[in-house]
Amino acid sequence: MKTIACIALALFAQVIVVAQTEEEAIREALQQYIDGSSYNDPEKIVAPFYEDARMFLSKKDQPIWILSPAAYADLFKKREKGKFNGRVGTILAVDRQYDIATAKVEIAIEAQHMRFIDLFILKKLEGHWKIISKAATRMPESE
Repeated sequence: MKTIACIALALFAQVIVVAQTEEEAIREALQQYIDGSSYNDPEKIVAPFYEDARMFLSKKDQPIWILSPAAYADLFKKREKGKFNGRVGTILAVDRQYDIATAKVEIAIEAQHMRFIDLFILKKLEGHWKIISKAATRMPESE
């Protein structure tokens, strides 16, 4: 009986470790994007994205602004690479189901009194978590 209990406990512990490892890998992909957009690093911005991913963004006087990760990264090319630009990203939630995941990230730009909520869809492709879609909205100042 003790043997069965030990085996069950070992299997349960392995499941927990795998789940933590997968969530950590998802968070690393998200953090790479956050760091890239906070420190004007176009290569870090595009690295965690699937090549055909699309970003659905907020833009003044436009109902939806659709960009590729490369086009989005281009917005940071003229800025000093490695210099903090005031964007603070915080991963608020990650939910994984086998090889897909969703994530919620807050981007705050205090100097401009702006706050965005980004929603990501990720998929594990060839052993790596890739962002396949991102939607963002600018939050009203009152929220």
